[in-house]
Amino acid sequence: MEQSTEQPRPATVGADEKNMSHGVVEESVGGSVAGEKVTGRILDHSHNADAAMKALAEYEGQVLELNEETNKRLLRKIDKHIMPILALVYCMNFLDKTTISYASIMGLKLPHAEGGINITSDQYSWLGSMFYFGYLVWEWPTSRLLQYLPLGKYSAFNIVMWGIALTCFAAVDNFAGAMTVRFFLGFFEAAVTPGFVLFTAMWYRKEEQGVRTGIWFSFNGVAQIVGGLVAYGIARGTDIHGSSIEPWKILFIVTGLFTIILGLVFFFIMPDNQMNCRWLSEQDKLLAIERIRVNQQGIGNKTFKMYQFKEALLDPLTWAFFFYSLFSSITNGGITNFFSLLITSFGYTSEQSLLYGTPAGAVEIVALIGCGYLGDKIGSRLLISTSGLLASILGVALIIGLPESMNVGRLIGYYLTGSAATSFVALLSLLGTNVAGYTKKTTVGALYLIGYCVGNIIGPQTFRGNSYETAEIIILVCYSVAVLIVVFIFFYCRLQNKKKAAIRAAPDYQKLANQEWLDLTDRENPEFVYVL
Repeated sequence: MEQSTEQPRPATVGADEKNMSHGVVEESVGGSVAGEKVTGRILDHSHNADAAMKALAEYEGQVLELNEETNKRLLRKIDKHIMPILALVYCMNFLDKTTISYASIMGLKLPHAEGGINITSDQYSWLGSMFYFGYLVWEWPTSRLLQYLPLGKYSAFNIVMWGIALTCFAAVDNFAGAMTVRFFLGFFEAAVTPGFVLFTAMWYRKEEQGVRTGIWFSFNGVAQIVGGLVAYGIARGTDIHGSSIEPWKILFIVTGLFTIILGLVFFFIMPDNQMNCRWLSEQDKLLAIERIRVNQQGIGNKTFKMYQFKEALLDPLTWAFFFYSLFSSITNGGITNFFSLLITSFGYTSEQSLLYGTPAGAVEIVALIGCGYLGDKIGSRLLISTSGLLASILGVALIIGLPESMNVGRLIGYYLTGSAATSFVALLSLLGTNVAGYTKKTTVGALYLIGYCVGNIIGPQTFRGNSYETAEIIILVCYSVAVLIVVFIFFYCRLQNKKKAAIRAAPDYQKLANQEWLDLTDRENPEFVYVL
């Protein structure tokens, strides 16, 4: 294509308000795609454009008809193949890292002579944190690998490897060995959440992403129910019939082996993108790409773009995501590792705590799916999601405020904290919906999960000794801060939408052909609208 200096320059959204109003972007070098200039950068088919443009270019001239009936048929097929495997893997993602909580009251902490590994309460807190040290160390590199390597195959590799790591926990006999296994468990699980955000953004339209992120994330709640029942069954079975190995070791073996099998299934079912999908016809592959054109994001780009990396670091939205993840994860890190011990502190036995912890999972499922559905239906994912945080604040207030004699009321308070994940999931879905540009998306996703790691490292350390009152107060404060951050994100995104609308309304504004596939960031692209 010849470059043309006569064509009108489109309005673009840059890194600041001045750039946004004048359509100017730094590092302008000139270039064209299909004869049109795009923010002054060279966006050729082989390097800068999204994979979707490259795929569609191979079928130039082919007519793609995507009517409502075809769209619904494709959506059903995508849901049928993708959602069950995402949900099952995410179920194991939560269960595998919290298996240690069940093991803590199944003999793990006992002396060697009684079948445990002889650890103190403080050492157990460090086991809870060590998982997230592994997660933290590998989160940034694995986010880059998710961009560079085949998404489905790399994700499957990590699922199998964390299943192997979990199975190995049954062989540990001291604190050092347990710390090592927990580190590698977090190391390999680091790829799952950012990978699933990319899968969801790649396959679903913006208005479909909130509820589907809520569905696969809600399987954390399923994991809590299933985990409690499995742990209780193993504990009761070995108590009645005896066992040649300790019950907590059986728990690690069962969950680890199931995860390995699930990872192998994931390898064969989950495609890297629409173009190498085994269960779509050649025509449907193109239609599956076409149906997400409205997202203004494409399906992936393997080129690392420094300007997008810089934009991510300078975007206030990035740091709002980061600090929300940090504060909300302090509460998560404490509760997920100590919920069994927290329930026993209410006056219940160890076996009772295995069963009594399960209703919190049901609360999480209802809250996540309900808020995800209502958020997309009403068009306010963020504000609807705060209802779960407010319910959690009430729950922690009941735990702190009620006397020890009112153990049922305190238990209900714990159940209410099961709804806390609603805003975390809303923001997680917005990583796919409200962040565009593949390098920027993986960067913001990595920072969000780094905040998640740091918070989860801090969380278990708030539970010290046998009294958890200090930890409960910290959790209450963190929930409150998290609400304020969500409200800030809502108003910030609404303000940016108004600015973009003004640009699109300008008399000289012209939209580019195939702008959706040029791998523009959310701030560059004036057609991009933030979901609230």
